[in-house]
Amino acid sequence: MKQTVYTASPESQQIHVWRLNSEGTLTLVQVVDVPGQVQPMVVSPDKRYLYVGVRPEFRVLAYRIAPDDGALTFAAESSLPGSPTHISTDRSGRFLFSASYNAGNVSVVRLNDGLPGEIVDVAEGLEGCHSANISPDNRTLWTPALKQDRICLFNLGDEGKLTAQEPAEVATVEGAGPRHMVFHPNQRFAYCVNELNGSVDVWQLSDAHGNIECIQTLDMMPADFSDTRWAADIHITPDGRHLYTCDRTASIITVFSVSEDGSVLAIEGFQPTETQPRGFNIDNRGQYLIAAGQKSHHISVYEIAGKQGLLTEKSRYAVGQGPMWVVVNAF
Repeated sequence: MKQTVYTASPESQQIHVWRLNSEGTLTLVQVVDVPGQVQPMVVSPDKRYLYVGVRPEFRVLAYRIAPDDGALTFAAESSLPGSPTHISTDRSGRFLFSASYNAGNVSVVRLNDGLPGEIVDVAEGLEGCHSANISPDNRTLWTPALKQDRICLFNLGDEGKLTAQEPAEVATVEGAGPRHMVFHPNQRFAYCVNELNGSVDVWQLSDAHGNIECIQTLDMMPADFSDTRWAADIHITPDGRHLYTCDRTASIITVFSVSEDGSVLAIEGFQPTETQPRGFNIDNRGQYLIAAGQKSHHISVYEIAGKQGLLTEKSRYAVGQGPMWVVVNAF
């Protein structure tokens, strides 16, 4: 398996393309100059395209991924109805979702053979919409509205239309600020990192009666932390054994173990990392975690090791200015 790491640096308007080597080092393959402040990124389900959101002219750009080394070639673009804060796709690669914090909406863009086309729907009224996360069954779009302390739930129609699910939303505690999410590989649980109170919620997707329920909330910060909480990102290993979150004020990554069934989290440790870690990601083997420092202008690669999933730094590299998004592609 070959793996490529893509890092987005909006201040210098660049994407760095790296080859991830088996020993945890990176080799620079390409630096792409992007026409705008590049922020969120996602790889298409078929691994052929990298989609990136840019501002201040709100667009999604599609780059064709070379199958030999992961290098990028511009392929197409499409306009968006708000500044892209987070982008993702459905699991079949038919639609792209763009969550906009400033516009308070989530939009659906049709993908035509992988290339972005027309906007097919826009859901409004989501104050501080911070991500769009399709459920494992490809039916429900979970959209955290940070300023409203709720996660709105939409049914995804065959033509990309969004309709309110029943229930139409689930609520966090007041002041939590739900932000980013991941799903357990067993498709029974979701995890949401809350930006403002520095916690993680565990959501049971459906109980015996079909209800969605928050079954655990866990503080992700060290006991002696007293500064402003500013959580950012969350990722889980492919085997579902380890979960990680980051906080930008403390510049740490919190390491969680996950129970065998996915229902319970436990903190295993805290890893100091790059200054103001806005984004990170995990490779497809679950061996390495790559974190980006928005204020250090570097990325670090950590080995995930042992039963606890603790992190050991393997290598560190300068990238563009203000790196804030990391994507890993296997081919």
